[in-house]
Order: sequence, then structure tokens, then C-alpha cells
Amino acid sequence: MPAKSIGTQADGKTFEQLRQECLQKKKLFEDPDFPACDSSLYYSQSVPINFEWKRPGQLCENPEFIVGGADRTDICQGELGDCWLLAAIASLTLHKETLARVVPNDQGFDRSYAGIFHFQFWQHNKWLDVVVDDRLPAVRNRLVLLHSASNNEFWSALLEKAYAKLNGSYESLKGGSTLEAMEDFTGGVGETYETKSAPTDLFNIMKKAYDRGSMMGCSIDITSSAESEAQTASGLVKGHAYSITGLEEVNYRGKKVKLIRIRNPWGQVEWNGAWSDESREWNVIDSSEKKRILQNSMDDGEFWMEFEDFKANYDKIEICNLTPDSLMDDTKRKWEVNMFEGNWIRGSTAGGCRNFIDTFWTNPQFKLTLLHADDNNDKCSVVIALMQKNRRALRKEGLDLQTIGFALYEAPADEDHLGKDFFRYNGSKARSKTYINVREISERFTLPPGKYLLVPTTFQPHNEADFLIRIFSEKAAGTMEMGNTVDADLPDPPMPSLPEEETDEEKGLRRMFEKIAGSDQAISAKELQQVLNGVLSRRREIKFDGLSLNTCHSIINLMDVDNSGQLEFQEFKVFWEKMKKWIMLFISYDTDRSGKMSSYELRIALKAAGMHLNTKLLQLLGLRFADENYDIDFDDYLTCIVRLENMFRVFQALDKSKTGQVNMNILQFLLLSMNV
Repeated sequence: MPAKSIGTQADGKTFEQLRQECLQKKKLFEDPDFPACDSSLYYSQSVPINFEWKRPGQLCENPEFIVGGADRTDICQGELGDCWLLAAIASLTLHKETLARVVPNDQGFDRSYAGIFHFQFWQHNKWLDVVVDDRLPAVRNRLVLLHSASNNEFWSALLEKAYAKLNGSYESLKGGSTLEAMEDFTGGVGETYETKSAPTDLFNIMKKAYDRGSMMGCSIDITSSAESEAQTASGLVKGHAYSITGLEEVNYRGKKVKLIRIRNPWGQVEWNGAWSDESREWNVIDSSEKKRILQNSMDDGEFWMEFEDFKANYDKIEICNLTPDSLMDDTKRKWEVNMFEGNWIRGSTAGGCRNFIDTFWTNPQFKLTLLHADDNNDKCSVVIALMQKNRRALRKEGLDLQTIGFALYEAPADEDHLGKDFFRYNGSKARSKTYINVREISERFTLPPGKYLLVPTTFQPHNEADFLIRIFSEKAAGTMEMGNTVDADLPDPPMPSLPEEETDEEKGLRRMFEKIAGSDQAISAKELQQVLNGVLSRRREIKFDGLSLNTCHSIINLMDVDNSGQLEFQEFKVFWEKMKKWIMLFISYDTDRSGKMSSYELRIALKAAGMHLNTKLLQLLGLRFADENYDIDFDDYLTCIVRLENMFRVFQALDKSKTGQVNMNILQFLLLSMNV
């Protein structure tokens, strides 16, 4: 069953609630979230035309939502460069069930009219219900953006307005790909194939896609604008979007022939070559098979071709693979779908591509387990799609598409986040063909059953974006995010040693401690700051401006066993043993000897200290402690590690039953405790 849509209005009200309010008040709806003003049209320039916002009733006498069914003649391009969107809407009209979801039929200009309409779009794993008022930009009482050939029909203009609202403005719709809009209309994953360089099993790929309810289209390239919509001698039209509506294999003169059925949305002008409607090839095949394949066939724009003729005449194929919640219950087969959402955050998980080996390993990592091969095959078909989220809407903030891609590695048994050395010594088993600045990059792979590691990245490190990964497979697949454990393996503090058993270093510490502590033989946070700054300032390999008082308070909270608010010498001595280990870790991860540690190394440094953090926590710590160069100085490093150990120990003390829960899980506890 189709997934339920989510409302998007800022006030939380649904389409029906808003419509009923307007009907009761006898007022037409005015959308406060997408007002009839210049900023809803353009964000980068002043409006080039003197628009007026008009309701359909102000533009014609008898407005209608849909006249005689929604079809391609309802889609005429206006002044906006969004032909990619129009082509997708035209394709949508050929799939009536999908159209009915995007354009709900519970609205119009009848008694329930209140100046409000709604449309449903898929965005990042959710179906959204987008409400708009029906004030449309017009010049001299004529629509100047998307409109219908019938001047009293408005569904397509209102659909464009809802899609513009979803993306922030009409201007945000400039430039795009048809597949992008098709995905937003269906929730599917797009693939593109060039027929002249397609895989050898292209027919099988398309047949399986058809059986799974995928939407498919094809087109013939043009070399100049003069060729657009030009008809060839064989009855095909260049630069024109066709739909693929069927694939079959028939017995012909003792051999199997692959056929493909194509529809011209014009409803006429058809292929006139082999296997066309009246061709002699049909007279040779079995009559019952002919009747089954040609049923309801007429000069309706739909025709059959041999697959080899199809590849020779057409140049591009677009496939939109649909998720199960987008399909009707009678679909023959459905894709198995797994999804992940994540972020590339500078300083922690924005590691860039494999060219940047020092940070590449810090990217989010996901394990994919392919258990079962496809039917009649010993390998697994899988489509992997990486989408960056919200970039069209972020254009008004000066942010455009990142350059993205991904790589697949054979995964070891370990479920921990893999480190630098793994990627240094292991090559990828598959990867996206290129890194490119598109909303979504998708690739189809045929892989042996097994475990694989998927690493999505931007091309350059430090580039931020939110992303969504979708994995389509023919058979169920296992998936998990790597390095998702939050845990600590902290040794118990050593027993205090007697004064006569102290080492020379410990005796030196005692003399310095007693000198500062005075008669009470304990030191406060201020005195601890004085001690540590004195000791650490003599270490040339650590460059810092001194420990902050906050850091010293955190140290006392960790080591103050008797809750006196001060440290006695034995407590200080135990801390110093920890401190020496932490100093060595810091120095070992200060790879350029700058006196600072790269924030990208924080995961592995904390792991060496016995603490395992997941990606979300590391991202927050990176944002909290890293400077503008993605470095962490010693003071911040020490603050971070001391607070974490303190919080882990408190949590473990509270979690007496070792369930990982104390009215909240450990992740929630750490987030609250660290104030990040």
C-alpha cells in the first residue's frame, strides 16, 4: 500500500483542515508559507517582468482543475527554464495511478472550492503533501509560466507552483534532469543508459524493470535545434520523449526474437519498419501469441520494434525503478529496498574521495550483505543511488550541488568503522563511474554474493552536505551502518602506592604537589591549572596556550573520589598516569608535529583510549572542539577526553544491570552530559 503523506504547512494544519476553515469563513486561502510576492518567484534578481498574481477565476469565466483527463497537451512551457520538469509531468500523465497520487482528485472549482489545492511529492524517503493557494503569476491576464493549452484548465500550473514551493522559489526550478522530477513524483531511483554503449544484458535489465513496475522512457538525440521534433523516414521523431510500455520474446522462424513496445505521447506517428502494426512479421508467428501481444493495437501511437532495431534507432533510455510503496498490489515483482541517511560534516566525516587517503577513511561507512543470487543467475543485481539532499532549495543561500560519488569494497568480518590502512592496502571492487555535481548518482552492479563496504563521499574533503543512500536489490539484502557502537573499555584505576615505593618521577610530582597544596595537602582547580601548566610548558612537542580552568574542573570531577571538590596526591598521581597515556596518544596523532591534532583523527585517538563513539557523536565533537583548520589543540583534546571518560564512568555506575539503559540510552546520556 502507498505510504501515508506528511503535511508541510508551518502551522501543522492539513489540506482538509485549511479548506474547511476557509469555507466556514467564506474566504479564499492565502498561503503564508509561500506568499504571492517577488521572493517566491526569484531570489537572485529583481523580477524581470511586471507580474500580477491572479486566481483562475480572474483569468477566465469557468475555470476547471482538469479538462477531459490530464494529458501532454496540458503542459505548455512558459518563461521559466524548467523543460526537464515539464517532460517529467508529460511522462507522469501516461501512468494514471501514479498521477492520481501526485495530483489528488479530491479538489477542483466546484462547491468545495476555497482557493486551496494540494499535491504530493517524494522527498528523501518521505511523501510530502504540499498545499498552495491558487494565485498564479500572470501578465495581462495570461499565465506566463507553465500552463495548459486550454485556457480554463489549471492543474499543471498549480502543480508547478507546488513544486516551486517545495524547492523554495520558481527560480530554483531552473535547470535539472527529467529523472530528478520523476523520482520526486514516484520515490523511485533513476538509471540512464546509452543504447550504443549499454550492457550486453540490457534487454534483461529492462524486462526485470518492467516486471517490477518501473517507468521507462527513451529518446533520439538531436545534433541541432532544427532537428527537434523532426520525423524520420521510419516514422520516429527526434528529440522527443517516448514511453516504453512492454517487452516480450516471441518465436519467429525457429528462433527467439526480442521485442519492445513503445508509445509516442502524440497518440499517432508510429514506427513503420519490421514488427510495426501491419508488418508481415506478425503473419508468421502463432496466432494466439499474435492476438495476446497485439490486443487493443491500433494507430494510437503505440508500436512494437525488434530490440536490435530499437538500439540502432534510439540513443538514450531512462528507467525509474519504483519502491514497493509506490507500486500497485498487482505488480508482478517488487524491488527490495534499503535506505540510509547521513551527513558529511567538515572536521569529522567530510573526508573527500580516495585521492585524499588521510581523510577518506573518515567518511560514513555502510555494510551491504548480498545473501542470495538473482533467479537463474549466480550473481546479485543491485542498484546503488547516492542523493544529496535539499541542494535546490539551498541555492538561495549560495550553496549549489556538491560533486559526489561512492566506492564499494569487499568487507572484512569486523563491524567497526574501518581505518586508513584498510583503504591504503585494499582496492575497490566497484564504484560510481565518475564524480559529478548532480542531485543523485546511481549505478547498477552485478556482484557475487558476499559482504561489501559502501563509502559515499564528496570529491573534495571538508565539503558539507546531507545525503540519502538507496540500495535496490532483486533479493533481500542485509545492511548496517559501520562504527555505530557507543561503548567504553576503561581499566580500573591502580591502587595507590606507598611513599617508599614511589619512583623518582612520582617523588618529584609529590614535591611539586606539596609545594602548591599547602597545609590541607589538596589542590583546587585553580591550583591544578598551575601544576599542569608548569609541567606541560616544559614539553616542547605540545604547543598550547595553557589549560583552561574549565578543563581543570573536568579533571577534578573525574578524579575526585571523595567528592571534596579538590584532588589529594594519590588522586592526582592516578590522574598523572592517565595523563601520560593521553599525551602519548596526542603526540602520535599530531602527524605534522604542529602541536595540534587533526579532528579527523579523533575517532581513532578515542578508540586507542578505550572509548568507541558513533558517527553522530564524532560529528558533534568535531563541531564543538575543532578550529577553522579542522585541528584540535591539546587543551580541547584533554577537555574532550576527560569529559567523555567521566561521563562513561558515571553511566556505567548508574547502569548496574549492564543493559546500556538508565531511563535513556548511552548516546542520549553522552549528548546531554557533553553539552554538544
